[in-house]
Amino acid sequence: MSDEDDPIVEEVSSGTQTARRYGSDSFNHPQIPVFLSKNLQDSLYLFQYPTKTGLPSHDESVVVNCCVKPFAQEVKVDFGLDSESDHYDRFKGEQFAVAADGKNTYGAAPAKGLERPTYKRGIMDKQAYTSSRSLTDVAKYIVGIYTDREVHLSPLTSIVQLRPALSHFDKEDKRKKAEQKAQTEDTDDEEVLQQVTVKFARGNTKSTAKEQRAGGTYDGFVQRIAEEPWCEAYWHARGTPTAELERQKLFATSHQSNQSLALGADDYLKRLLPYDEHVQPMDTASTAAAAQVLPVYNKAMLRTMPLLEQLRVLLRDARMLSFGDLIEVLAEHVDPHVAGDKVLALLPQVAILLHGNWVPRSEVVFPEKMISHANGVAAEQMVRARDYILFRFSRTTCLFRTQVMAATQLPPAETLDVLRTVARVNATKRWELLLPPDKEFEQKHPELVQRQELHWRASEQHYNEMDWARETKRVRKRSTRKSESQSTSSNSAMPPPALNPPATTSSEA
Repeated sequence: MSDEDDPIVEEVSSGTQTARRYGSDSFNHPQIPVFLSKNLQDSLYLFQYPTKTGLPSHDESVVVNCCVKPFAQEVKVDFGLDSESDHYDRFKGEQFAVAADGKNTYGAAPAKGLERPTYKRGIMDKQAYTSSRSLTDVAKYIVGIYTDREVHLSPLTSIVQLRPALSHFDKEDKRKKAEQKAQTEDTDDEEVLQQVTVKFARGNTKSTAKEQRAGGTYDGFVQRIAEEPWCEAYWHARGTPTAELERQKLFATSHQSNQSLALGADDYLKRLLPYDEHVQPMDTASTAAAAQVLPVYNKAMLRTMPLLEQLRVLLRDARMLSFGDLIEVLAEHVDPHVAGDKVLALLPQVAILLHGNWVPRSEVVFPEKMISHANGVAAEQMVRARDYILFRFSRTTCLFRTQVMAATQLPPAETLDVLRTVARVNATKRWELLLPPDKEFEQKHPELVQRQELHWRASEQHYNEMDWARETKRVRKRSTRKSESQSTSSNSAMPPPALNPPATTSSEA
């Protein structure tokens, strides 16, 4: 038999290589060695420009000045602007320079003790970018280079984002306020008497400030960052010999020990996700219960399940379905030849008939050993509360959440979670069922309706006791002091009995 006649044979192409796979034999992918370089692990920064598009790159830009703060890991870069370009507004550039420095500073030396001018040429010929740290923990990020069928990885020191610093506007506002203050002081000819409050600082103020800084407060941290001076640095453009020499440090040298990955699956996972002592571990029972709360199934997995499990999954996800919608979902997505009689025979095992629609049983919605996410309420209490809600909906069309909370003794968050599994809030702030009653199904299957009604009647006394317990807790014992005082006052207000009652005369007398 030739290869073309064998259906098991298929060709797999990868780049310029072509291989054949027979049956279950896996394709042999080329192995690529991975090396770790630590030459720049303490001085490798990754620059990001979130305000720049991908088209105008900074590779060909001229850097006028560059400064760094090593401890705060901040960077400031001044990119030169082409003031001779046709797209540059020279008049506006001169206005920005005058607004920032107050006067034309071209060729003028700064006075001693004063701040250096922002634009020495008297025109806005540069754009400053300052950095901000986008991530505090960069241990999970590396820089890789793929060359000569090898991958070289280098750890990062920090990842910073460079954004335009519009400091010339701040200087303009500061200068205008200073000029206005000076003008107001000059115009005040008359001396105005003002009350002065003198405060004497304590002798240990400096020591207290040092202690606060050492304590690691936020204000102290911000002050240390502001007080750290900028260190002038040299910017080596791309393609220069110094830049190429530093770029070679991204490659691992032959002197570095490169150990092959010979760890097991568990050890490798621990290396990727190390243990954190600050995270409280969960026991196996809680982990298993949490895993049962939100299982996800696709159509392919549903087709492999028995019909009873398919009904369990569909009803739990849909919360409430009519029989027609359930058959339609099964026929369209799971089994086109599903039998309605078979589905109807299995439904009572995982669902409850409520006004012609099917809702999942409470044990399906809240499995065993599950706890609520808000207050850790056990699944047993959640199941009992949901059964009470289903019973009440079988007798009425609307419920109040306060009524359910009083009867089930659940916290507000858990009560809301239980109600959402079967009901929704209407315009009158009452909870009603998700679907309207299906009278047609009840008329076609009166035996199912009667069976469910018998079940409700058997448990009706238990749910009524829950309501009675709620009412008795609300009834307060009336005080008898008032009635006793009233009776005493009424007795004291009665006239005293006569001492000498009148004599009765007989007819004979």
